Amino acid sequence: MKRSDGLFLRTGRAIAPRYEDIAFETIIADNACMQLVRDPTRYDVLVAQNLFGDLLSDLGAGLVGGISNVWAVLRDETDIHVFEAIHGVAPDLVGQGIANPLTWIRPAVAMLRHLDEGKAADRIDAAVASALQAGVRTPDIGGTATTAALVDAIIARL
Repeated sequence: MKRSDGLFLRTGRAIAPRYEDIAFETIIADNACMQLVRDPTRYDVLVAQNLFGDLLSDLGAGLVGGISNVWAVLRDETDIHVFEAIHGVAPDLVGQGIANPLTWIRPAVAMLRHLDEGKAADRIDAAVASALQAGVRTPDIGGTATTAALVDAIIARL
């Protein structure tokens, strides 16, 4: 890992000057975990290799209620984007009607914004907010609604 970590750090240092409005700081992964727990508002963006990024994103997800509340955008140097739920599919929830559909709706909204479809993204965000404010929530976010009930509530508000 020392070689790949070294390459990652050298690359980060080399490209950091291109982004003058973003502070560049290196931190060891275990210390980053502690700092996130102590003060998660300290960071807006964390850049990490896959292994450490997975650990940090799961820790961050725990700070906001679990992995069903977060999503990710993966981007490469050619500006290709992948919008995803960080947990992938949840085979243990299949057929139970308790999966949180927001884990897939929220990255889709981010994709719409990336594609300059802000009005559509705003409509979906407003529908989601309205459904949640009305108490339509899956069990993982403190409710009793089924997956279908939450989806139906969002669609009805569009």
